[in-house]
Amino acid sequence: MGWDGGCAAASGKVVEPAPLFFFLSLAGRGAVGGREERGDMACGGWREWGRGTREAAQRKEIKSFPPPSCFRLCCGGASHMRALSRVGEPVRWLASRARPRRGMGSSAAAGGRRDPGENPKVGRLRELFTGDAADGWEKSWEFGVTPWDLGKPTPVIEHLVRSGTLPKGRALVPGCGMGYDVVALACPERFVVGLDVSDLAIKKAKQWSSSLPNADYFTFLAEDFFKWIPSEQFDLIFDYTFFCALDPSLRVAWAETVNRLLKPDGELLTLIYLISDQEGGPPYNNTVADYQKVLEPLGFRAVLMEDNELAIKPRKGCEKLGRWKRCAHQSSL
Repeated sequence: MGWDGGCAAASGKVVEPAPLFFFLSLAGRGAVGGREERGDMACGGWREWGRGTREAAQRKEIKSFPPPSCFRLCCGGASHMRALSRVGEPVRWLASRARPRRGMGSSAAAGGRRDPGENPKVGRLRELFTGDAADGWEKSWEFGVTPWDLGKPTPVIEHLVRSGTLPKGRALVPGCGMGYDVVALACPERFVVGLDVSDLAIKKAKQWSSSLPNADYFTFLAEDFFKWIPSEQFDLIFDYTFFCALDPSLRVAWAETVNRLLKPDGELLTLIYLISDQEGGPPYNNTVADYQKVLEPLGFRAVLMEDNELAIKPRKGCEKLGRWKRCAHQSSL
């Protein structure tokens, strides 16, 4: 699972396109060749590229070069990019490999995150939400507008399963969609419930997973997360692309429902898709602080919060992995 579209820092997308494209289209003409792909320039092409720029300058195809600031496009420009002013010297820039420095906030690290709504599929999804939210999700599955769907288990979930560090017992995945993570978590020591408000999503999940070897260790239910009352509480709840898909007015209710469904010593696992400085949703603006705001009053604390190093390439630098537990002494207020 995960929202498509990523962020400028992770994808290497251009923030100030005009001067850069002008520069590359002239300077790299006939010199870079096939070495440029989605903003990456292969290191092996720098010498040829340098000669190409020099020749282009001599032919007066290049009248001036953009200032170094034009290359500070991703992740704040930090140590990954340099612009050298002399003609023929390479710009040492690998945009899609640039990563934010540790400890930086989401907006600071990315230089402002791109609105996921710029992705045509996300824009189309938002058009479906003109009334009841449940109806919007059903339509998204009906029309195949599911930009969050990876088509496979979330890599960090597979890693955590192999590490053996996740709680055993009962696990819940709200907003499970096709249920890839449900299946990845399920094993003889862990029974997993996949929950989704969309009947069609649950139908699809059951269709592809019913004959899997571990099918006895998971189930899918078409239920409203906020109204559902299970027979037992859970040892683990995993949230990814669910919290950020909810209207922000429902976030307090989300936390209260997590608190109700989770055992006192249970764990909440969150994969936080960082979004800021955008309008509307889904997905909505989403930060670590948004989780803290609704979880901490209920006694939850993050025992781990780190970058998701296993995020797929378009989402590198856009995700945080959080593991939450209740404090031993909760406030009575």
